[in-house]
Amino acid sequence: MHVPDGFINAPVSAVAGVVAAGAVAVSLRGARKELGGTSRAGGHGGERTAPLAGLVAAFIFAVQMLNFPVAAGTSGHLLGGALAAILVGPYTGVLCVAVVLLMQGVLFADGGLTALGVNIIDMAVVTVVVAYGLFRGLVLVLPRTRRSVTVASFLAALVSVPAAALAFTAIYAIGGTTDVPLGKVLTAMVGVHVLIGIGEAVITMLTVGAVIAVRPDLVHGARGLTTPLKLRVNGELVDATPAAAPARSPKKLWIGGVVTALVLAGFVSFYASASPDGLEKVAADQGIAAQAKPHAAADSPLADYGVKDVSDARLSGGLAGVIGVGATLAVGTGAFWVVRRRRTNRSVGA
Repeated sequence: MHVPDGFINAPVSAVAGVVAAGAVAVSLRGARKELGGTSRAGGHGGERTAPLAGLVAAFIFAVQMLNFPVAAGTSGHLLGGALAAILVGPYTGVLCVAVVLLMQGVLFADGGLTALGVNIIDMAVVTVVVAYGLFRGLVLVLPRTRRSVTVASFLAALVSVPAAALAFTAIYAIGGTTDVPLGKVLTAMVGVHVLIGIGEAVITMLTVGAVIAVRPDLVHGARGLTTPLKLRVNGELVDATPAAAPARSPKKLWIGGVVTALVLAGFVSFYASASPDGLEKVAADQGIAAQAKPHAAADSPLADYGVKDVSDARLSGGLAGVIGVGATLAVGTGAFWVVRRRRTNRSVGA
């Protein structure tokens, strides 16, 4: 659902950029607490969450390369807002998707640079707000179990995708550059993105479930669901103090996640569907695509997810995917580490 340059006029794109910048600023402030705070179970949540946040951004980048077929001549890919919000928190989740969009736009000419604000609002802010709001509501009414978290993640991700389609339609109604009946755009966008939402929901549920199975303490949305450690004192079971709980490193999960992202982007992506995604298909069918402008980074050596001057398509795409995962991981981890350090320094100064 990457919006290219030319779909939305310049004034609305500029306003969207300002709104997106404000959303990122608010998310930076909120992420300082998510990344640098103290977890309920004891210990410093940031020490566990900061490395995971960079990994989440890299993983979303990798999975977005895996377009899956949803209808005749149409494909879809993960948006990632629900997944990021549930794993690392809503504020950090917005930043994760924003980092991915920035790397895709600058390095791979995917999503217009003047439309970056539109894409951040649509794919980061809307998906996170809708998904995490629904997720928290479901967790409150469902039994407090790990299975409930995975079920809630499925439903939240499912709804977040057509919500993003609605958001794009609303933005297009205000600043669209073609005279297309809005009803047709709305029907087409929501219809195809409901189908894409099913794929998003499955990927989100499986990923959240896999992390919960091995490290539930690292899942932001599962906080408070784990059973506290008990110790027997004078014949009675009592809650253990945080100091009594053994420190556990997320290193194995981080390494496994990085390897998975590299394999997905470097190898599995070659087998992704070549059909246009939901927005591309709707834009072509409704005559919107004619307004797309050449990307400012079209001459990038990694444009269109291939390495320039590498003739073998499999090798070119694989190398581009690996480079993208590495770059997103480095930028994301570095940014989240800085955010966490600022929170820690302020806490010490206070």
